[in-house]
Amino acid sequence: MKAVLILCLLALSLMACSTLSHESRLSPPKSSPETVLVTYQVKPGKERELEDVLSRTWEIYRKEGLVFSQPHVIVRTGEEDSRTRLIEIFSWVNRDAPDHAPPSVKSVWDEMQSLCEPRDAKKGIEGGEVKLVVPQLTK
Repeated sequence: MKAVLILCLLALSLMACSTLSHESRLSPPKSSPETVLVTYQVKPGKERELEDVLSRTWEIYRKEGLVFSQPHVIVRTGEEDSRTRLIEIFSWVNRDAPDHAPPSVKSVWDEMQSLCEPRDAKKGIEGGEVKLVVPQLTK
C-alpha cells in the first residue's frame, strides 16, 4: 500500500514539469489547465474491461491533444464489501477541453458509463477539479 502511495505521489510531483508531447489541437486555449480526480464505481466483474477502456481513452485524449502527459495516475481501491473503485487523476490542457470533446471521446465516455454503477447516493462516474500539492523533500 505504501508503495502505491509513493508511486502516486511521485507521478503527481511530475506535474510541475509536465509538457505536451505535441501541440494541442484545441487552438488557442480558451482557459487555463484543469487537473481532475475521477472516481469510477466499477460494476462487479467489469474491472479489467474498464481498465482497458481507460487505457484506450488515454490514447485518444493524447492523440487529440486534450491532456498533458503528466500527471496520469490510475489506482484501484476495494471497498469493504469487495466492490471496486478506480480513481484517475490527470490534467486537461484547458478547462474547456471536455466540453468540446470530439465524437471519439464521447463514444468511449459512453462505454465507461456502461461499466460503472451508482453506489451510496453517488453516480457511477464522478469527478471534479483538484489542486496538486507537491511535497517539499527534506533531508
